[in-house]
Parts: sequence; structure tokens; C-alpha cells
Amino acid sequence: MPFRRQTGGVSRKPPIDPVRWNPPPIDRLPDAGPAALSVVPMPGDGPEDVVADAAGHLWTGLVDGRIVRVSPDGAATVIADTGGRPLGMHVARDGRVLICDSHRGLLALDPETRKLSTLVDSVAGRPLMFCSNVTETSDGTIYFTESTSTFRFEHFSAAIMEARGRGSLFRLGSDGSVSTVLDGLYFANGVTVTADGSALVFAETQARRLSKYWLSGPRTGTVTPLAVHLPGYPDNISTGADARIWVAMVSPPNTAAESLAPRAPVIRKLLWRLPDRLQPQIGPQVWVLAFDADTGRPVSGIRMRHPSFGVVTGVVELDGRLWMSSIEFPALAYAESWDPIHQSVT
Repeated sequence: MPFRRQTGGVSRKPPIDPVRWNPPPIDRLPDAGPAALSVVPMPGDGPEDVVADAAGHLWTGLVDGRIVRVSPDGAATVIADTGGRPLGMHVARDGRVLICDSHRGLLALDPETRKLSTLVDSVAGRPLMFCSNVTETSDGTIYFTESTSTFRFEHFSAAIMEARGRGSLFRLGSDGSVSTVLDGLYFANGVTVTADGSALVFAETQARRLSKYWLSGPRTGTVTPLAVHLPGYPDNISTGADARIWVAMVSPPNTAAESLAPRAPVIRKLLWRLPDRLQPQIGPQVWVLAFDADTGRPVSGIRMRHPSFGVVTGVVELDGRLWMSSIEFPALAYAESWDPIHQSVT
């Protein structure tokens, strides 16, 4: 279990069926420096993702299901309540806010009427279990990820312990049909369209990698690696200024937990039965990285500790500010300047 997320309540643990799995190696990256951070309180816990609309507002979802709009001055207004657990979000071309909710599926929110509608709640005849993140291409096609087809958000770490690669990337057609683009992903998470529209970039949290799914050109329909062997767990991602790909890095790998993956699965079964307080934990830090969308080279980032913010799960650039969200703190935070990453590794 690499990190702990708020669940909004206690529920009985489901059984797990782990398999032996070899975690990827860890490649060191050049260091990202600290930044001056401003913390903006939210009216509830666990704003998991943060996205921006054309009017300069931010949107986030809280652990209790509320959807919050944040004005440029930081004032937060509750706009809707999904009744579930909102995770990744995206503002569509028509102004609707697309919401991945672990309990309700893929939703759309009309900001004017405040009405929620369900776009997808099942895939291939089964409930959508862990809708994780969503994006839209220039032609209006919607793509979204499911981290695992077996567990909901409250038991996300069960999927990590199983190590079965039950995540997927889906396409929602204009006729409402859903097709599977990719499956067998290791905790599929953030997804974004590159600035030139040629590809999707998606994150696999457990596999610690970013990949490209090509939408055009000679590689259309294929997957190529962008950044692999990451020294941390990538969560939600976004396309920022200068076409760079911003990635929320939840935490470094828990080497003790990862060392169990290749060993007898019964060990993880026993570990899973332990109370949460006895599970591997992490210390919160503020960590985001920006990667070149063509080369996968890290070009900028922030890494530091802050007493009132950390465990970053979402990131977006807006009007010269880099906004971050967190599942561990009842706040968003932003930096107004950050340094480029120097490529010499020390």
C-alpha cells in the first residue's frame, strides 16, 4: 500500500486475491526545488482534483460528494452534490464540468442549472467501479480512466495489493456508446490531451509511468512510453503552458511495501487484514513535476514540505499560478513561481 487516502467513512474490507508482481525499477530524476505556497481553505475535506474553466474559476470535489467552484480570489461556493466520491474532473468545451465519481460513474454538471446527469455508469454490463479521470479532445470525444474494475475508492489500496492490472482507458462516443481503448493497466489514473491534440497522456499509479496513446499520425492507436520508472506515484495530470504535462506526485514509493509484491501472495493477504493504522503510511509532501510532452524529460517542478498542505493529487496551471489539490488536507494551494529543473543529477 503506497499511500493512504481519505475514505469519508469506515467500511468492511473486501477480500483480495493478489498475484506475484515485479514493481518497476526506480530511476532518479533531477531535483525539483521549493516554492512559496499559498494555502486556500475549502469547505470540506479531500479536494482530490482541481481543474479550471474559461472564466478563470477552479473546480474541485470533496470527500462528502460536494462539488465546489472557487473564484479567482479563493472564495468557494458549493454548486452540487454527487452523493458519491468525486475524483478526477475536466471542463468540457461546452462548459459542462465532467466528473469521475467512484460510486456513480462518469457525470456531467451544468454550471448554470447546477443539474447533474449521468454519462456512464456501467461498462460491458458491469458497474463502473472506480472512474478516476476524464478529458475531452477537440472533436468532443470523451476519454476516461477506471483505476480498477474490482474495488471502489474506499478500498483503492486493495487494487494496489492485488497487483492484477485491472485498470482501463475508455472512449465515450457521441452516441453514448462506450468502447475499451486499453485494458490491463496498473491503476490507471490521470489522463490529458497533448497541446497539439496528437495523443493522450495517461498515468498508471502503481506502474509509476506515463504513456502516450496516439490519436493521429503514423502511430495512431498505439501506445508508447513517455516517462517510466518514476521515483514516485503519479496521480492526476494536466496539460499546461508550453505544452508541458503536469503531474501530481502523491509520494515516493514505499520500498518495504513494494518488496512484498514479488513474494508469496499470502503475505499481502495477511497484511490487508491488519487495521489501517498498521498499514504502511507516508509523510505528506508537496510534489509536482512537469514533463516535456515529446521527450518525457522533466522540465520543472516543486518538491517541499509544508505544515498545512501535502499529498498532492491534482495540479493545473491558471493565469500564472500553479494550483494543487490534495486528498489529505481540506485545502487547495498555489504557487506563483517555480524553478526549472536542472538536468544534472546529483
